Formats: sequence, C-alpha cells, structure tokens
Amino acid sequence: MSHCSDEWKLFIDSSKIGLKAVLLQNGNVLPSIPVAHSFGLKESGNSMKQLLQYIKYDTYKCNICADLQVIALLLGLQLKYTKFPCFMCEWDSRDKAHHYIERMWPAKKTLEPGHKSVKRYSLVESSRILLPPLHIKLGLMKKFIKTMDRTGTAFLYLRQKFPLLSDAKIREGVFTGPDIRSLFREEVLERIITGDEQRACHAFRKAVTGFLGNRRADIYNDLVEELLSSYPKLGCNMSVKIYFLSSHLDFFPENCGSVSDEHGERFHQDIAGMEGR
Repeated sequence: MSHCSDEWKLFIDSSKIGLKAVLLQNGNVLPSIPVAHSFGLKESGNSMKQLLQYIKYDTYKCNICADLQVIALLLGLQLKYTKFPCFMCEWDSRDKAHHYIERMWPAKKTLEPGHKSVKRYSLVESSRILLPPLHIKLGLMKKFIKTMDRTGTAFLYLRQKFPLLSDAKIREGVFTGPDIRSLFREEVLERIITGDEQRACHAFRKAVTGFLGNRRADIYNDLVEELLSSYPKLGCNMSVKIYFLSSHLDFFPENCGSVSDEHGERFHQDIAGMEGR
C-alpha cells in the first residue's frame, strides 16, 4: 500500500488475553490495519523487541501511541513508581515539595542503562513517541474523584449515573473515555459541587475539550494553567501524567484528537469478540 509513514501511528497495547499492535491513520479517515496479535504474550521488554522486529519497524519508523507502561518498555525505563519516570527530563517524582512549583527540570541527556531510572537500551527514538491523551484524561479524572467526599451528594450522583460500575471503581476513579464524555455533556456534576471542587471540575472539562480533544482552543495555555492551579488546592499529588501538562505542553501534537490513543482502545473493543472465540 502506497503511504506516508508520518500519516500513520502504531498503537501497541495488551489485554488479559494477549498483546496486539494496530496501525491507525491520523484523523482516522482510513480504517485501522492490524499488524500483530499474540495470544498469551504479556507486556515486557523482550516482547516489545520481538514485536518491532516482526513488523519491521526500523523500515517504516512511524510514530507510536501507547499507554505510559508500553512507552516505558519501548524506551527502556523502569516501570511502576520510579524516581525519574519522564523520558524527556530529570523530573523527580518524589520531590513533592517542588511539584506544581518547579517547571524547568534538567533535560535527560541520555537513555543509557543505569542512568536516571533507565533499565535497558531504548528500542525506538523518543521523538517518535506520542503522549496518550486518553490516559492523561483518565489520570486527571482519577485524581479528581479520589479527593471527593465519599458521603457527599456528588459521589452519590456518580453512583446513580454509572450503576454498572462497582463502588470500588468509582472510589478509585476508574472511568473510561465514554464515561467522561457522558459526564461532561450533562454538566450536572459541576452544578452540585461548590468551591474548589467546582473550580477544578470546570477547569478539567475545559482542558479536555480545549486541548486534549479534537479542537485546540486559542487560549489552551490558559486552560491548562487553570487546571494546574486548581488541582493542588484539592490536595492532588502530581503524577507523571499531570507533569506532562505542566512542563512538556509543547511536546503534544497540534491536534490531540487525531492521534489519540482512544481510537486504539476502541480497537480493543472491536476485536474482543474474536479474542473470546
């Protein structure tokens, strides 16, 4: 197929059943193209290396969109709660006193193993990585929900709004992309909360629709700054997903919607029936 590699992105992810990779066109005009599917293979450095070899990634070198765990595996970073989880700079995730205050951290000069939470050699160029807008939205939602009063009216509304979700998932803020869109479309939550919670909820919605969605607002910088100023007032600790918005806003593409990982997650749902069979 005649194509331009820069117009496509490679989405890599795994489920409980196996590992899969699919090519998604930026803007999603053309249908997705599955390129790899392994039953039973889990996310690991070796499996990522095999996957890239089998699909001849070095020949095409398209951009890669995935969750942060897959990105860490591709770039050779340590997993879980590490001291330096950012692949672009030396942001100290444990220096909580300077979170939301210090924006400029030393750039990560190398991805050599043994240096600043790097475990193995990188499999791809860091410039080919696309930050996952969906997973960043889910991380912001999780931080916001976990600060809410469990006995308040807003939390009761969430239980009524999403009856199929367990109380444990609601308490931990485990929602999906469609859940967030449905919640913001009605704007009921913003009307029943007050004070700092209302301000943070409003800022979250504006940042999602004005920056992380299909249209970038002209004042997207102001929308993100409002979000970053409202979250600490709720007592939300900074995660690496929030940090990307704080210090690496320029690394995001012009249109987050056209390269979003949400289309890859939809692919998960599309082939779930096939995997079950």
